[in-house]
Amino acid sequence: MTTAHSLSRRSLLQGVGSLGVLGALGATTAAVRAETATEPPKKGCVILFQGDSITDAGRDRKVLEANESKALGKGYPALAAGALLGSYPESELKIYNRGISGNKVPDLAERWQADAIDLKPDVLSILVGVNDLWHTLAFGRKYKGTVKDYEELYRALLERTRKELPGTRIVICEPFTTRTSDDFKVLAEYRAVARKLADEMKLTFVPFQSAFDSVLQAAPAEFWLWDGVHPTPAGHELMLQTWRKAVGI
Repeated sequence: MTTAHSLSRRSLLQGVGSLGVLGALGATTAAVRAETATEPPKKGCVILFQGDSITDAGRDRKVLEANESKALGKGYPALAAGALLGSYPESELKIYNRGISGNKVPDLAERWQADAIDLKPDVLSILVGVNDLWHTLAFGRKYKGTVKDYEELYRALLERTRKELPGTRIVICEPFTTRTSDDFKVLAEYRAVARKLADEMKLTFVPFQSAFDSVLQAAPAEFWLWDGVHPTPAGHELMLQTWRKAVGI
């Protein structure tokens, strides 16, 4: 039989445990925050987040205006918008989220004109890759793309962007997972491609996988990525801090 005393003790222990995790989170992200540059963006800077469901984060795709809460979703782009707009209200920033759940590189390419080129971003952040692998493993394995396809299509997308938007700063975000199955170990090859392209084209690279790897001692994988792919609120916060550190704004 459960007594009031045992319930109180259990609640206390759970609370202490939660405080321990929160303390670890604070200690882990504090170092990231301390190293985050605070260079103000230029006035009127347009920042565009592109990618799949991790970037989409439940945004309302019918709302297309910059800086709108519904249009930004509930993930790291919204957190970035809040932090930047709040820190630099005089800068007249315009921040967009055009991530779409399920997207792979070929899906980005199909909508790139309207959802990237036409917006003329000063900063273009791209996170794509996990679906390029995942969709070869699920949904009836109908998608047959390979790592080679990912590299060739991604390279073509970036070359097009640099040609049509020569003044745009492109940010390549590292695909990530905490899944440890043999199938998902292949994502390391996609990560290597993303870093290779960033290095070759001298683009900004955001090391998301390294960030998640570094916090797994502070809390278990599901604390950060609830299914090994999609971030929890803590995961999105870690992404925000990692992104700002890499981009320097």
